[in-house]
Amino acid sequence: MFAVIRTGGKQYKVSEGETLDIELITPAEGQNTATISDVLLVGEGDKVTVGAPTVSGASVTVDILDTVKARKVVAYKYRRREGYHRTVGHRQKLTRVKVSKIAA
Repeated sequence: MFAVIRTGGKQYKVSEGETLDIELITPAEGQNTATISDVLLVGEGDKVTVGAPTVSGASVTVDILDTVKARKVVAYKYRRREGYHRTVGHRQKLTRVKVSKIAA
């Protein structure tokens, strides 16, 4: 079984047991699981359910493993012959999750 979820402005195709990095989410106090109810598509074999815009009653439960940082993104500005250059870096915070259950 697989599903397409939307979280953090991005879409991910997930299946049970898969580990992935998503935009930072904060669980409830003392919890290490989260439920994502923004499910756009659910499929199992040849049967595919497409939402308009989301599949009603579908949810994906994920176990939160860790909070990590992505690779550094460097923005470099340069203007020729003016002696101007500027370097700015940024590291996005991500949440590493493992998909435990897809409920349709």
